[in-house]
Amino acid sequence: MAAFGLTAEDVAADPVDIWPDNIAAFQIFSLMGTQWRVGGMGGATGLDYNVMYRKMDRLSLSPDDYDALESDLQIMESAALELMHQKT
Repeated sequence: MAAFGLTAEDVAADPVDIWPDNIAAFQIFSLMGTQWRVGGMGGATGLDYNVMYRKMDRLSLSPDDYDALESDLQIMESAALELMHQKT
């Protein structure tokens, strides 16, 4: 951090609690950090669902749990895109 002129206080944030029901979605969303589709100068357009589904398939979920996890990830994706495209 010092190489960039930052201290621990510059990047410190309040801790965030993740509810147990959201842990799987958070873990996959975190793993997807390098899997954003980018549409030219417009920036990110969404996650690469091929990769997301591959990660989800490894969890051996029931069909209902699979659908719920997919929905949770889409909500997180939408919120992330909104923040990424905010004009400051």
